[in-house]
Amino acid sequence: MTHRAAVLPGMNESLEVRDDVEIESPHAGEVKVRMGASGVCHSDLSIQNGTLYGGPAPLVCGHEGAGVVEEVGEGVTVVRPGDHIVVSWVPQCGKCYFCRAGQPNLCEVGNTATMAGSLLDGTTRLTSQGAPLHQMAATGTFSEYAIIPDISVVKIDPDIDLKVAALVGCGVLTGVGAALNTATIAEGDTVAVIGCGGVGLNVIQGARIAGAERIIAVDMVDSKLEMARQFGATDTVNGGKGDAVSGVMDLTEQRGADVTFEVIGLEVTIQQAFSMARRGGQAILVGVPPMDVMVTVPAMIGLIVAEKTVKGCWYGSSDVRRDVPRLIELYRNGALKLDELISREIKLDAINDAFEAMKTGEVARSVVVY
Repeated sequence: MTHRAAVLPGMNESLEVRDDVEIESPHAGEVKVRMGASGVCHSDLSIQNGTLYGGPAPLVCGHEGAGVVEEVGEGVTVVRPGDHIVVSWVPQCGKCYFCRAGQPNLCEVGNTATMAGSLLDGTTRLTSQGAPLHQMAATGTFSEYAIIPDISVVKIDPDIDLKVAALVGCGVLTGVGAALNTATIAEGDTVAVIGCGGVGLNVIQGARIAGAERIIAVDMVDSKLEMARQFGATDTVNGGKGDAVSGVMDLTEQRGADVTFEVIGLEVTIQQAFSMARRGGQAILVGVPPMDVMVTVPAMIGLIVAEKTVKGCWYGSSDVRRDVPRLIELYRNGALKLDELISREIKLDAINDAFEAMKTGEVARSVVVY
């Protein structure tokens, strides 16, 4: 069968929506999914512009999605045809050193596949124009159909709207997970979040759920700061109208925040996150910087005397089989906002417009609805 998919033909090129994509049946340990929706995430843009490497072109982008299982390969028992699922862009095998150590987001199997542009066996199930198509993060959700490892799908109840469920697979898991899993936020803490895009908004609501009393949103776009308040920010600082560090210090009696989050991936904002953290505080790095970015912090007065902690965050330190159901339950009881994250619902043909909207910062999330 042939179907439509958005293909990246080469770095810094626009995506091509092709209608001649052929798909094989799933092999052992794989699942064929009819995609229902896919969020357009900043990591997709990072693949396009070369900030991240997701495999060789031509590449089917997209990694934040949800859909319905159509077919399963040999040995698959976690789902069956008709099940609704959320896609995890980090396969989590449950058996390697990191999975057994309680860090499945660092799965040895999963992280290899994430960078390879293939499925777990090093091959792909898609072809177009007579050539193989690679798949971003062993997924490729900008496609009407996808073959995905069974360790990359999490079953959900069918009453959850697939548009909402799609967001859980990346932006929500990463952002909320950064606050609930990576950081240590105590009841009554003050938190600062630099960057109020899709992931940053989820860090903000994760901090709210964790019990933070004050949440300071930092951005350079007033409309994003206004949206941040809807998700739980109590204070805002516009870094384009004054020094962001001074703004946070003024709001915290010159002490700094208990926990700071950098959700952009720039050297300057990483430095700001470290400076905004109080003595004994934490700076959590969530944003994806270019590979060559190096950050210097003062070892004596910053790390030793001030006892600050700098910690990286990959995929919200998430265990998807624990955290996807937990986030769905938080959504059901009204503690987690998901519908409000969707700025635009689009068709696949508008994918390049969605990329442009990300560049300008005018949306929280565009969602492709199939």
